[in-house]
Amino acid sequence: MIPRLDELQIKTVGACELASPAFDLLRGGMGDVAEKTVGNAGENVVGDVGDVGGVGGGGDRILVDNRVSSVREWAGRLEELPSFEQAGARARIHFEPSQTRVGIVTCGGLCPGLNDVIRGLVMTLHYRYGVQTIHGFRYGFAGLIESNGHPLYDLTPESVSHIHELGGTILSSSRGGQSSEAMVDRLEAMGVNILFVIGGDGSMRGAMAICQEVEKRGRGIAVIGVPKTIDNDIPFVEQSFGFDTAFSHAVEAIRGAHVEAKGAPGGIGLVKLMGRNAGFIACHAALANPDVNFVLIPEIALRLDGPEGFLSVLTERIRARQHAVIVVAEGAGQDLFDMTDPTPTDRSGNVRHHDIGLFLRDRIKAHFAGINLEVNMKYIDPSYLIRSCPASEADSVYCQRLAQHAVHAAMAGRTEMVVSKWHGRFVHMPMSLCTRGNKRVDPHDDLWLSVLEATGQPCGWGVGKI
Repeated sequence: MIPRLDELQIKTVGACELASPAFDLLRGGMGDVAEKTVGNAGENVVGDVGDVGGVGGGGDRILVDNRVSSVREWAGRLEELPSFEQAGARARIHFEPSQTRVGIVTCGGLCPGLNDVIRGLVMTLHYRYGVQTIHGFRYGFAGLIESNGHPLYDLTPESVSHIHELGGTILSSSRGGQSSEAMVDRLEAMGVNILFVIGGDGSMRGAMAICQEVEKRGRGIAVIGVPKTIDNDIPFVEQSFGFDTAFSHAVEAIRGAHVEAKGAPGGIGLVKLMGRNAGFIACHAALANPDVNFVLIPEIALRLDGPEGFLSVLTERIRARQHAVIVVAEGAGQDLFDMTDPTPTDRSGNVRHHDIGLFLRDRIKAHFAGINLEVNMKYIDPSYLIRSCPASEADSVYCQRLAQHAVHAAMAGRTEMVVSKWHGRFVHMPMSLCTRGNKRVDPHDDLWLSVLEATGQPCGWGVGKI
């Protein structure tokens, strides 16, 4: 559902009354064009080269839905069109850089690019704004609780200069909520003015709780999020960082599964990939490697048995071609399990899915044994190898730009927001939108149709070719 314009407004902690050192630097020798003021924000902005205004949107906004058919519905009241505030360096800022103290925390599961974001934040804060004090809180939100005893990590350009070459996060991470009162107590005691939270929807809920506590106390602490999910399932985030790396490495696992499948009679390569609620990694990896014959994702119901069920279709494939490659997202087929047994949740409140990979492996073996047809099953789960690897070059660039825009927003006093990329532009998005369910593969949209074309698998285990 498209949010209303009033739901897209960005909160601030105070007025911007200080000249920004970053604006003058980024403006360079571009002259008066960089001073153009547009839109209702009344601000000067340096955004992406190529935006309206020559070097920036000048306070312009980016439509949530950019289809002509949608815009037509708002004829005569274009000022009410749902739109995001454009990101970029502001001409005037709220925080005095020499007196600003910053905290950075990474939460949730590991994801390629975490260190790239940390590095980008530190470098931009230090070199573009002159901020000298940057603290890294260890082990997620738990690091903000002083009684937990986790040591701080002093972040400097020197300490982060090479961390983009490493996987994981130098700050480590954790799951689970903490007392917002205790976390704000620590921020206040340390004199932190800005907190950057790098994490998924659960982390953003925690960040919003911090914002609410800060507001209740009347404190001017800005909280900015950099949305993280390897599954690419955060709403209104065009592509999450680490996703490019994830499906690129998944392709290598698929390639190995195909080699193994062709190396023995009745060879089956089964690859389980990340994707708790959405099958984006599985879909993109399968499109990048045309050797995949079946893609199973959470958005498409999986029927195993019956003449048109998956096992029957797989049997036809093995008899006709003597091998098959299957890619399954971790959240697929959950309704095949005994749901009367309460499924436990992790510390972040996420449902712990049953292991569809092992379940399929065993069911496939049992099925072929039952019809006395030889198969050689090779099961591959590269999830943790992928999560912990360094970011790809494309992700590194993306992380750097996300970090830069996060710093620009924070120094201008924005709060309770995340930086996102939408329709090719960097924007400011309220944190609350990150927690409105999950972005998912639309079974009627172009991506899934492309997968069906590439694999030739049945549309819903009812029709299709082998």
